[in-house]
Amino acid sequence: MQVTTAEIIYPSSDGQPMAESTIQYELIVKIKEGCESLFKNDPNVFVAADLLWYPVEGRIDISQAPDTMVVFGRPKGDRLSYIQYREDNIAPQVVFEIRPHNDRQTKMNKKLSFYHRHGVEEYYLYDPEKNELEGWQRIEGILEVIEPMEGWISPRLGVRFELGEEGLEIYRPDGEKFLSYGELEEQRLLDRQRLQQESQRAEQADQRAERLAAKLRELNIDPDSI
Repeated sequence: MQVTTAEIIYPSSDGQPMAESTIQYELIVKIKEGCESLFKNDPNVFVAADLLWYPVEGRIDISQAPDTMVVFGRPKGDRLSYIQYREDNIAPQVVFEIRPHNDRQTKMNKKLSFYHRHGVEEYYLYDPEKNELEGWQRIEGILEVIEPMEGWISPRLGVRFELGEEGLEIYRPDGEKFLSYGELEEQRLLDRQRLQQESQRAEQADQRAERLAAKLRELNIDPDSI
């Protein structure tokens, strides 16, 4: 008699909101999109926000949805969840969490334990209310605390972390900051205005040159001979 095994369904939602405040949401999007932009030309770096990760085959009860995760060695593309055994058994190497205002320390300790147990190489936790950044790096199989975090450069991402009066700032290897959508729009507007001004200056310079050439011709002087 042939025995059939029912396919295991991995839920794509844990029933929890992506964010519990506008600040948390904005930071998640900023970090996710910043990492996405950083590796936009590398087809084998997958970046996701609030995506359920199942590290153990067949265990739908073991999962976590990092605010942002970066996976090196896996192709870009849409996923309902990150099922590790279907992804060449590659665990996310870098994860970010933005601490909600009402999360107890016990919950954050469980997340750290999860990431330690399931192979994360770098884990960053930012508290926007206290403007505090904590980090852990895997050394000899153990997630060790990173000290100091101020000015720390991620070995995997190459980004630098700074804490200022406005909160967490993340700098790309080229020195450019991770920007929010609003900041990107403002930058695009400034760039557009700058291009318009340069175009106007060039047009005015052409007009002045034409007027000068016309005056020279009136004096029977060939402007091209000057």
